[in-house]
Amino acid sequence: MSDSDPTRTGAISLPELAATGAPRGAEATTEATIDAAWEALEGVRDPELCLDVVSLGLVYGVFESEGTVVVELTLTTPGCPVSESLAEHARAAVEEAVGASVPVEVRLVWEPPWDPAMMDAKAAGALGFPMRATARPRRGPDRG
Repeated sequence: MSDSDPTRTGAISLPELAATGAPRGAEATTEATIDAAWEALEGVRDPELCLDVVSLGLVYGVFESEGTVVVELTLTTPGCPVSESLAEHARAAVEEAVGASVPVEVRLVWEPPWDPAMMDAKAAGALGFPMRATARPRRGPDRG
């Protein structure tokens, strides 16, 4: 979005707000902040598959809740050995992207269970699955 976009009138990002010392709230989070979090997650790699968590379809949602950037992340299996480290890498990447003073929470979720059909075409092709025509949509807490 450009600064001349009318939907941004009066809105500032969480990092900008944190830098001013003003109180944070749901109204302060912008689409740009959430987009920055998604971009940061594209740099977080599953160490076993060597692909990013977004392409793999492991990120179920990124949204704002009461001034906190929330990431809903799943794993390929509940017993995945990287459960703690992957969630921590995701949190650190998002925190770096949106600013250390902005709270970031990563929630491990198990519903719906991850399925290879959740991967985007790039990841599916890299792992030898049939290519897909569309990427998985980015969804928030309502999963709708």
